[in-house]
Amino acid sequence: MKPVFEIQKEPVMIQALEILSNLGKNEEITITGKGDSIPDAITVANILTNNLLKGNSEIHQTMVGSEPISEMGKVLSNISIILRKIGAEKKFPD
Repeated sequence: MKPVFEIQKEPVMIQALEILSNLGKNEEITITGKGDSIPDAITVANILTNNLLKGNSEIHQTMVGSEPISEMGKVLSNISIILRKIGAEKKFPD
């Protein structure tokens, strides 16, 4: 089972570094965000794929949804982003 990291209201770089340390032990991880944390979840995924792991990871899948939060018809939006390591099998030329 791949690890799931729910993004909180903390600095995005700190969360990206926490996830980076876990991605080293796993081939895939899932980043989730709910409500106001959705933009931060996207930012963390972009920091990881475009900056920290440039060329070594990719966004494999993105899922967007919502869940009811009250009987009054209100819903809470959510996002799940699956990151996958790539290039592990690449060899450097001799």
